Amino acid sequence: MSDGGGRDGDPMRVLIVDDEALARRGIRARLSRRADVQVVGECENGRAALEAIEQLHPDLVFLDVQMPGLDGLDTIARTDPGKMPMVIFVTAHEQYALRAFDASAIDYLLKPIDDERLERGLNRALARRREQSRAAWGASLAKLVSAAPWTEREAPRKDGSAANRLAVRDRGRITLVDPTEIVWVAADGDYVTVHTRDRHHSLRDTMQAMAERLGTAHFLRIHRSAIVNLSQVRELEPLANGELIVTLHTGARLRASRSYVAELRRRLDT
Repeated sequence: MSDGGGRDGDPMRVLIVDDEALARRGIRARLSRRADVQVVGECENGRAALEAIEQLHPDLVFLDVQMPGLDGLDTIARTDPGKMPMVIFVTAHEQYALRAFDASAIDYLLKPIDDERLERGLNRALARRREQSRAAWGASLAKLVSAAPWTEREAPRKDGSAANRLAVRDRGRITLVDPTEIVWVAADGDYVTVHTRDRHHSLRDTMQAMAERLGTAHFLRIHRSAIVNLSQVRELEPLANGELIVTLHTGARLRASRSYVAELRRRLDT
């Protein structure tokens, strides 16, 4: 394979990454109409995408921006720019920042996907494959991600402290939330709800990923569906079954399951 991702006459190798199976099938069905495109794989999350990029060497990735755990932007950030394929972002929500992707990514698609826009994106990718090296477009994408405000989501620090700020997408905007403002976090299906003192934000993420982002210095998971800011705990009420009712300064009452009670008491020194 050449540095540009393949010879001009070869079909463009495409990887589809989206946590929704229906979305992946829809993209695959559209791509099957073109003889100059070959779908080499599908992934349902960012971690699988990292492995597929390393092993399959796709020329182009249809990459969902919002996925639980490792999302599309994190996936780009963790990929070697020299191995980074071209990217067409896929999202259900048009963020203001997506307008900048035209300069660094090939295109972005809004769900439900418009056939004409997908064709435009494919044609742009084919043109760029002829004109530009993989290293060049990889470096361009890496620069885009490093400059984006949501890269405040840092990896957990060795001291257990949280990232400086958490980026949450709220009604078409990206809001940066200081972790010290977070009172507690609740699981909500494929989402988590971040409760601050006066607002709440819904994120497409997992509780495990959120716990890692918040760190352990000030936050503790007290239930499979709840993480609390320890400084916001006002009262503990023991239950007969060994669990606790945790009352926060906001008045919220949460249940701490038995497997978390000992650590909660230790951290609060009670």
